[in-house]
Amino acid sequence: MSIRQRGLVAVFLLSYLPVMQAANYSARKITVDGFEVVKLADAASKTEVSIVPSIGNNAYDMQVNGKPVLFSPYKSLTEFKEKPALLGVPLLSPWANRLDQDGFFANGKHYLLNPALGNYRYDPNHQPIHGLVSFASEWEVVRVHADGNGAEATSRLEFWKYPAWMAQFPFAHTIEMTYRLAKGVLEVRTSILNHSTEPMPVSVAFHPYYQLTDAPRDEWRVHLAARSHYTLSGKLIPSGETKPIDLPDPVGLAGRQLDDVFGGVVEGEEFSVQGTTQKISIRFGPKYKVGVVYAPPGRNFICFEPMSGITNAFNLNQAGLYPELQHIAPGAKWEESFWIRPSGF
Repeated sequence: MSIRQRGLVAVFLLSYLPVMQAANYSARKITVDGFEVVKLADAASKTEVSIVPSIGNNAYDMQVNGKPVLFSPYKSLTEFKEKPALLGVPLLSPWANRLDQDGFFANGKHYLLNPALGNYRYDPNHQPIHGLVSFASEWEVVRVHADGNGAEATSRLEFWKYPAWMAQFPFAHTIEMTYRLAKGVLEVRTSILNHSTEPMPVSVAFHPYYQLTDAPRDEWRVHLAARSHYTLSGKLIPSGETKPIDLPDPVGLAGRQLDDVFGGVVEGEEFSVQGTTQKISIRFGPKYKVGVVYAPPGRNFICFEPMSGITNAFNLNQAGLYPELQHIAPGAKWEESFWIRPSGF
């Protein structure tokens, strides 16, 4: 039985539970494979979103007319938990994508990572990748709500409470994520409150996995809502240099793989992938200034990754190669959203 089918069974069996519902929209907590799941629904657009707070607060499933928008290789949440891999809408924090060493600079100081704690991963080039919280179980659901304007769920992660995380990234902070479904569009809103006495550098991102089911991967057409292309090393670390994008628009995926970092994200414009009739469009808020596009050969997914800064932003900032690194002042909050808009499903 697929994750989708198990979710439907859980909705039936637990239909007696209180449901936040207002006309078109509903939001409810259910149980799937023994995991608490929050399900948001928009009846008019026939859209449902399922979020599993205890596995990274990940929106692991989005369906329109019963057709998947997000990619998952798993048949159950149990399998996902036992052998976690990136899927759905995973958060990358407190660093996005790769660092070029087991350490990073912040406010002119060098902080070392401790691999003995075993709470971060390496890429094939032995570079720390994707931060610390992509599969975190410590998220707490603080609000589930629906009204006439949409359905939403907010969860909170108190990063500062956990010594093993603070040992790797010693900036006390709280993360809140809100998934909001309205008019068939999913907003993913993230806020970070800095409890520290020093400015906190921000290098966060999401790594959403999108799929189309009405055309093979080699027929997908991609639009890039960006104007520049970062030069990468053989280990996929930006040099800090950029050049104008020299790809066609749209970009066909036949015979092409993408694992590229793009800058000059155009505010209000959408990254997109289109098949025969299906299309997924993604708009970044203005604080997501960089986008990684990942489309490996032979895989039926594509990732448009909204990023607050480029890969290895902390260390490139220290080297004077990336002055655009964002910071949160002591006691202040950083907040931004991106939006997923499926059509033709």
